[in-house]
Amino acid sequence: MLYDVAIIGCGIIGAAAAFELSRYDVSVVVLERENDVATGATKANSAIIHAGYDPDPGSLMASLNVRGNALIRRLCSALDVPFRQCGSLVLAFSRQEQAQLESLAQRGEANGVKDLEIIEQARLRELEAEVSDKVIAALYAPTAGIVSPWELTLALVECAVINAVDLQLENEVLEIRQSKGGFCLQTEKGPVEARYILNAAGLHSDVVHNMAAPPAFRIIPDRGEYYLLDKSEGERVRHILFQCPDRQGKGTLIAPTVHGNLIVGPNNEPPRFPEDTATTAEGLAEVAGKALRLVPSLNLGECIRTFAGVRAGADTPDFIIAEAAGTPGFLDLAGIKSPGLTAAPAVAEMAAALLVKSGLALRAKQSFHCERSRLRFANLSPEAKRDAVRLNPDYGRVVCRCETVTEGEILSSLRSPVPPRSLDGIKRRTAAGMGRCQGGFCGPRVMELLARETRVSPLAIPQEQRGSFLLTGETKAGR
Repeated sequence: MLYDVAIIGCGIIGAAAAFELSRYDVSVVVLERENDVATGATKANSAIIHAGYDPDPGSLMASLNVRGNALIRRLCSALDVPFRQCGSLVLAFSRQEQAQLESLAQRGEANGVKDLEIIEQARLRELEAEVSDKVIAALYAPTAGIVSPWELTLALVECAVINAVDLQLENEVLEIRQSKGGFCLQTEKGPVEARYILNAAGLHSDVVHNMAAPPAFRIIPDRGEYYLLDKSEGERVRHILFQCPDRQGKGTLIAPTVHGNLIVGPNNEPPRFPEDTATTAEGLAEVAGKALRLVPSLNLGECIRTFAGVRAGADTPDFIIAEAAGTPGFLDLAGIKSPGLTAAPAVAEMAAALLVKSGLALRAKQSFHCERSRLRFANLSPEAKRDAVRLNPDYGRVVCRCETVTEGEILSSLRSPVPPRSLDGIKRRTAAGMGRCQGGFCGPRVMELLARETRVSPLAIPQEQRGSFLLTGETKAGR
């Protein structure tokens, strides 16, 4: 089969592109080398929907940030994705940093960000009582928010699949050759032919680009380490708290999450290799020091998990969204670092427009499906919980006690358009294993359900990526 478009990579950018193209009467295949979507930078970031005051005016980052901020609100509403417009505060500790707030506000106004305001100590205290008393002013951006990045990705991909996009997991692209019809992509499962290619391969987008076109950019990954705090700390702050940005970026932040936790981080350091998501004592100490400067009362002893994410920045200051020179039909969506999560739907719109410019006809489907809902048992009223159990007794069996996730929710995820293949895949879809014990109690039962529903031996079930097995063999009674 000759597809109209092949999308390489299924993080938030590839997912948004697949969703956008599924609106049209074209054939699309998504090729993802991992066993699930959203397993790279998309699952390990700050989960912030930025207002848009940070990027330089006139850049793609600036225009796509502001456009994406508006689009994500609508998408989250339509696709039942957790989102909260909590607003953000950039904190200034000196007159020099206060002047920097003025520059950020002017930049934001030039970018079209609404309702920006520089506030003094008294007003700041009304918004955030536990911010350091050394903070003298803050830039308040009420349009900033928080989201579940992996659930947004899943929602976009599920709708794309429902609208006839072909998602192929565990199918890495190994080689790209130009052909008479466009391109032949040699994958680990065989050849795939497509007229056009969207390169959304994240950390490996320079490698994928070089398969099809002369080298044009280089990905320079950087790692950020985080603390995830228990829900007992979840209301310590109500807004996203930033330090004043420096040459390395937006710096360490403290923010609530849509799940009720508190996230603290990141720092900025070079990884040893592109997928190096290890945490270090030195890195976490750096994050802790910077965070406590913002909120001295922060209780890092309530940490339930530390993690790291690797960002796919490029050797260019802006996003790379363009047709590759000398290779018509091959489009790069690369160098998508912060605010990439926010900008993703707008990046997808731009990619679709570039495909049209390159010759692809996009005719809107008459039967495009753009709805999704998920039952979150823990959030239901007592009456709604009784009704859910009455209709399906599986919702009456709690599997994850920390997050009150039921067997019904896990089974629903396993029967979804994009079912999980790993324990972490179920965690991202249902929150089972995301609480205080991090799966210590519910993990065996989740594995049992996954094995039963997929008819796969528990020995073959990974924690996350292919090969990350928890069990290595069986013991016989009496030995």
